[in-house]
Amino acid sequence: VQLQASGGGLVQAGGSLRLSCIVSGLPFGSYVLAWFRQPSGKEREFVTSISKSGQSTYYVDSVKGRFTVSRDNAKNTLYLQMNNLKPEDTADYFCAAAFAARYSGSHTLKSKSFYGYWGQGTQVTVSS
Repeated sequence: VQLQASGGGLVQAGGSLRLSCIVSGLPFGSYVLAWFRQPSGKEREFVTSISKSGQSTYYVDSVKGRFTVSRDNAKNTLYLQMNNLKPEDTADYFCAAAFAARYSGSHTLKSKSFYGYWGQGTQVTVSS
């Protein structure tokens, strides 16, 4: 199983980036997917998740209205469109996958232990 994240970089505040995560080695359409981020020296935190079909999403309050998660089940790829970036969005971003019978409640979706597979991080730096 491999989750390969890419798309990070350096951007000015107010700018945009699109992260991608290509997943291989598991039945993509059977997995709930998520993005987490980890600022330097801090705990890894939940950003957003998306259901198996892509019809349901959940965001942490700090990114609502600015970030959009999506998935292409035909391409085995998860995306994160990040607009109006702020310096506080600076972090390593990680994609994650969880085998789930259904899209769980928010408490479960935000839990790192719910996700059995993780990609390597892609660094996002937002300058002020």
